[in-house]
Amino acid sequence: IATEFLPGQYDQRVDSSIQCIQILLDEMDIIVKSAKVYLLEGSVSEKDVDKIKEYLINPIDSREASLEIPMSLEDEIEEPQDIEIMHGFIKLSSDDLEKFRLEMSFSMSFDDLELVQKYFLDNEKRDPTITELKVIDTYWSDHCRHTTFLTEIEDIKIDEGKYKHLFQSALDEYLASREFVSAKKAISLMDLATINTKQCIKMGLLHNIDLSEEINACSIEIDVDVDNKIEKWLLMFKNETHNHPTEIEPFGGAATCLGGAIRDPLSGRSYVYQAMRVTGSGDPRQAIEDTLDGKLPQRKITKEAARGYSSYGNQIGVATGQVTEIYHLGYIAKRMEVGAVIAATPKENVVREKPQPGDIVLLVGGKTGRDGIGGAIGSSKSHTEESLYKSGAEVQKGNAPEERKIQRLFREPELAKMIKRCNDFGAGGVSVAIGELANSIEINLDAVPRKYEGLDGTELAISESQERMAVVIDPINFERFKELAHIENLEVTNVADIIDTGRLTMCWRGSKILDISRAFLETNGAKQKTKVIMASPKEQQDNNLDDSNFKEKITDSIGALNICSQQGLNILFDNTVGAGTVLMPFGGKYKLTPIEGMVAKIPVLKGDTNTCSLMSFGFDPEICEWSPFHGGVNSIVQSVSKIVALGGDYTNIRLSMQEYFEKLGNNERTWGKPFSALLGAYKAQSELGLAAIGGKDSMSGTFKDISVPPTIIAFAVATENTENILSPEFKKASTEAYLAEILTDKDDMPDFDTIREIYSKIKELVDKKVILSAKTIENGGIAAAISKMCFGNKIGFEFEDNIDKGKLFKKSIGSIIIEIEPTNASLLGVNFIKIGKTIKDARIVYKDEFVDLDEMINIWQKTLNDVFPLKLDVKGDIETITSGVSAKPYRGIKIAKPKVFIPVFPGTNSEYDSKRAFVNAGATSNVSIFKNKSSLDIKDSIKVWSNEIKNSQILMIPGGSSAGDEPDGAGKLIATVFRNPYIAEAIDDLLNNRDGLILGIGNGFQALIKLGLLPYGEIRDLGIEDPTLTFNQIGRYVSNFVDTRISSKLSPWLSNVELGEIYTLPVSHGEGRFVCNQGLLEELIKNGQIATQYVDLSGEASLDGSFNPNGSMFAVEGLTSKDGRIFGKMGHSERIGKGLYKNIPGEKDQGIFNAGVNYFK
Repeated sequence: IATEFLPGQYDQRVDSSIQCIQILLDEMDIIVKSAKVYLLEGSVSEKDVDKIKEYLINPIDSREASLEIPMSLEDEIEEPQDIEIMHGFIKLSSDDLEKFRLEMSFSMSFDDLELVQKYFLDNEKRDPTITELKVIDTYWSDHCRHTTFLTEIEDIKIDEGKYKHLFQSALDEYLASREFVSAKKAISLMDLATINTKQCIKMGLLHNIDLSEEINACSIEIDVDVDNKIEKWLLMFKNETHNHPTEIEPFGGAATCLGGAIRDPLSGRSYVYQAMRVTGSGDPRQAIEDTLDGKLPQRKITKEAARGYSSYGNQIGVATGQVTEIYHLGYIAKRMEVGAVIAATPKENVVREKPQPGDIVLLVGGKTGRDGIGGAIGSSKSHTEESLYKSGAEVQKGNAPEERKIQRLFREPELAKMIKRCNDFGAGGVSVAIGELANSIEINLDAVPRKYEGLDGTELAISESQERMAVVIDPINFERFKELAHIENLEVTNVADIIDTGRLTMCWRGSKILDISRAFLETNGAKQKTKVIMASPKEQQDNNLDDSNFKEKITDSIGALNICSQQGLNILFDNTVGAGTVLMPFGGKYKLTPIEGMVAKIPVLKGDTNTCSLMSFGFDPEICEWSPFHGGVNSIVQSVSKIVALGGDYTNIRLSMQEYFEKLGNNERTWGKPFSALLGAYKAQSELGLAAIGGKDSMSGTFKDISVPPTIIAFAVATENTENILSPEFKKASTEAYLAEILTDKDDMPDFDTIREIYSKIKELVDKKVILSAKTIENGGIAAAISKMCFGNKIGFEFEDNIDKGKLFKKSIGSIIIEIEPTNASLLGVNFIKIGKTIKDARIVYKDEFVDLDEMINIWQKTLNDVFPLKLDVKGDIETITSGVSAKPYRGIKIAKPKVFIPVFPGTNSEYDSKRAFVNAGATSNVSIFKNKSSLDIKDSIKVWSNEIKNSQILMIPGGSSAGDEPDGAGKLIATVFRNPYIAEAIDDLLNNRDGLILGIGNGFQALIKLGLLPYGEIRDLGIEDPTLTFNQIGRYVSNFVDTRISSKLSPWLSNVELGEIYTLPVSHGEGRFVCNQGLLEELIKNGQIATQYVDLSGEASLDGSFNPNGSMFAVEGLTSKDGRIFGKMGHSERIGKGLYKNIPGEKDQGIFNAGVNYFK
């Protein structure tokens, strides 16, 4: 079976292959086609083959390819027709207008289209072009203009029932808030979602909010401690959904979910450094044959979406700090794919000015293709059986290396300060990204760079091709802007002018194909009105009253789908890139205790900081399904409690909301669900004195007669000092655990007075360093929380005898368990109840019953292991190596400050970390980007790089995913460049004439192997018998901490360590499995070239996948050349720093950068 992408879909393998061939042949006009061939073995029936094809081929983006050799690789390009004028449109009858709307598959309603007809009849006095209609449809889509959220709510009714008075009281408070802020706009979901922010601003509670006309993301002003000096920074955060695209094309939809989330704060000129992923799925263990018609299997969606999101994040170099998948049958209707990111920049780098006539609009970054056309309106529709076959163009394809370039470019202060206003190319493409920048814009579509020919004006106007930014600057800065962009290997094109007509115009082939009044566009369509009925939920029943014994109850609970381990899922995501991660997703000696939220240091470029950001989320689908109002309350309280458990101050939290509901239609009760949820969230925010300063809504979660559960997610963000950050794993035996319990009243509402009191007290105890660990209580209650706290260090726990068994398994939203020394108990106060103590024995004890931790861990990990396996062991010979060889001294002239050259390729993402490590070690580091947009660029880059190598003492090839680890393997683009005769000669000179050093980590190690520099010490042609680093044995990306043992001191890079020492290091790669023939392996051992090995907890080399995550032969982690001066390793030593990875014990700093620098002194 052969498969290939549909024409027009972005193919990273093809793109990377073209780049390699261009460098090899010094030609730019290269055509490459790619297909994947599957070989089926054994007895396979035709029916089986058809089933396999159905599973492998998603018609959204792929098709079956021919096994015949093609006659030509040239595509037949049809000349696009002139843009059609929709003759007779303004004269259509109502019936014909509705028929036309359905034929065109417009997202806008009949009332919207009727308004358009009236506008062109009365104002423009002409028929519109098809471009104008499609642009208006895109502009007014729910995705772009939040039309559902802006619908006027005329009447609100509340059903009779136990909770009516609660709902009415909250509603009265909301109406009072409208009076307090003198609200002029009508009541709507949007007003309810934002009213508390307006109220808090008026009350002076949001002192640090960053307000501007340019709304890119939530933005607050923060103080950042840089080398003990306070700097003013902006902290930005944003959540984004790609539910519809991920449902129909999981890899691309999830990848561009993250890409789109990144571009929002990036367009605000801030550097995105950490991401969180929260998803909703049906049961991924469901049999494929049980898949609903018109749907992809849940397992395929879940696995491909994880692969897509992680692929994008791992390539672009944004650490994914936390990944959580929530399972609920309702998400079979449509998957939930939510990405949240956090970013920062010095405040002085952000200059916001109103665009003026004469200013120009630049398109920065990627080129335009047919991918993503109609994405905005597609995301606004319900999913149907036909979506898998008719929505192919709606799904964008991400090119993470291209967006990485924009990340670096916008981090340059000189360039950032040129930008008056910026928009990312998300939903709606050119029409929205450029169209929103100013009231009057003239867009030249002929100037928009294309991926290929044949695109017409409409396609250019609404394509949602990724990795593009629209920037407004003064034309006097154009040439300098282009120079800075060229350094980053980015294209910049002037595509539009700011004018003063009050109109948006687009020209194609020299003619206007769109000419619309801005005032009309800003109406956002026909005014919509609705009514709301808030349903009364049933009274809650106590479901924890059963006759099972403690052991049976706790083991059943810990393996439940929404309680079990998701470590196999999390390991897919690079969580250490950027060298800023404060807490790993799973902590403790055994790396098993899941964290409460993600924490990372602010990404300062120079110096060091103790200031870090915290992000958590809150959401429980079961509570939201029972009562959307209580669900909204819970989401706020849960997100806030997690920040408190991380060591944060709840009063400094800023929130952002994510709403995801079924298609509302005209059903008043259906409208009551999001209204109730938002009213509950409003109530909780108001009680806590907090505010959601941003959010995102998605209102299309319906498939036939099933819908997603009412979904309202709260993302909480705060800043803190890294010294105050807590992790949830128990730290040692003989400590005590106390429960800070948040009780609920007769209306099942939390006691907010107690919340404020307890959370303030916990912060006081954190500042006094009293609390050792802390964890919130979620699904599974106290029992599940205690279990997870035990797992990380396999420290046991014994409950107090007076604790009721039923209480142990109840949810207790907002409640927090803390670990303290017994001597500090007097500091707690009345709100803290002792629930037990930690013990040395690895078991959990309740009265006369107990359960071993290992048994519980096995149950906890087993549930999803078939979907996301944790490890794969390998078989083979293994030996813990200790070599007696020693490093040779430097023979050249002593150099006080050695120079390090760090080359950057498309896909490199560890250049900042590598430079920082060498600068801190006392070296001078120069980072240079390989430019390949033209033949001249390639020649210039090769010349510059060969000179840089000749003038440096150290060559450092940093980590990343060069060219997306394509074509079909990592490091190939790097090897292609370094095999150029000029660069190869410079490397030979560095090694053989100047006693220079080379270091390659991760992707750099892969390149050194593919060049022959490791293990042979020279660039040479390789054959099938030569060693390689190949795909991980488990068949996927792995990101985790490993223990590595020093096996040899042959290399000067290891002069600061001793034989047998063990270091705990982050690894993050898809291809780290070292493989070679037996004869060479014996030679490497004899020579002392195996520098480091993966070892188990006893310090012995291991083939167990828990300790050797890639299945590397002989547990090889690091390798040197025969003289030791070339060192390659998979462990990311450049990502080690002060205040990082606080929940991972062990020595982490091998001192290799100091050793490399001191070698020359």
